[in-house]
Amino acid sequence: MTRELKLRIVSGLVLGAVALADTWIGGPAFAVLSAVIGLAVWYEWATMTRVAVADRAVYLLGWAVQLGVAALIILGGDAYALPLLVIATLVAAFWSRFHGRGWWLPGGVLYAGATTISLAAIRGDSDVGFVAMLYVFAVVWATDILAYFIGRAIGGPKLAPAISPGKTWSGAIGGAVSGVAAGTLVFAAFFSVDDLRIPLIALVLSVASQAGDLFESYVKRRSGVKDSGRIIPGHGGVWDRVDGLVAASFVALFIALGEALAGANGGEIGAVLLGL
Repeated sequence: MTRELKLRIVSGLVLGAVALADTWIGGPAFAVLSAVIGLAVWYEWATMTRVAVADRAVYLLGWAVQLGVAALIILGGDAYALPLLVIATLVAAFWSRFHGRGWWLPGGVLYAGATTISLAAIRGDSDVGFVAMLYVFAVVWATDILAYFIGRAIGGPKLAPAISPGKTWSGAIGGAVSGVAAGTLVFAAFFSVDDLRIPLIALVLSVASQAGDLFESYVKRRSGVKDSGRIIPGHGGVWDRVDGLVAASFVALFIALGEALAGANGGEIGAVLLGL
């Protein structure tokens, strides 16, 4: 086992323990964790895409938006966080369009802010939200870990060689199967699995997780960097560690809101997500 792999495993275990502890506590503790992740993602996005140097004033405005979203989530103003983010993204989009700066600024504002909002919304402040977050964690972590080891063991055709040369179709399929199994097992530990939507949603989240990983790889390749940062030994930056989780959380929240609008029973995000 290489030194880098050992660092990766140890760091992963420590981060996983922190995430699970905060998930268990819930409330403000998990809201703070969600905010920290969102702020770190904004910093790494802006640094890699050079938003931070393209226009200092706009970069600082992006920080103000992210801090505003984080404060609302932590202080219980959840209902205002998404409207603030949408308005700020539109303003950033118009500004970027007017100055010919592309989509990196509005994209980063939306991506980072939605990270904070989606994680906090899925966990919520209920027991069902706790299960929902564990369900998402199980799918994402199993997908990530088993895709890595199965891909290395089996090899075969590359999944997206132009973006991430190390990823294979065998790893992607193995990761997806593992994610479905892990998510279903976590759900079964708390509730009866009598709805095919449970493994189906797990499959969708697993695919989203892998897509999120590929998207971050694309941003890194375009930016000419190996890692999004250097804060986590063996992993690089925060975004390197949560790229799949962020994408899966976006999709989970989208599914939850979709079922809520369709009139699904239950008011909590977690309850809607799991179809309870």
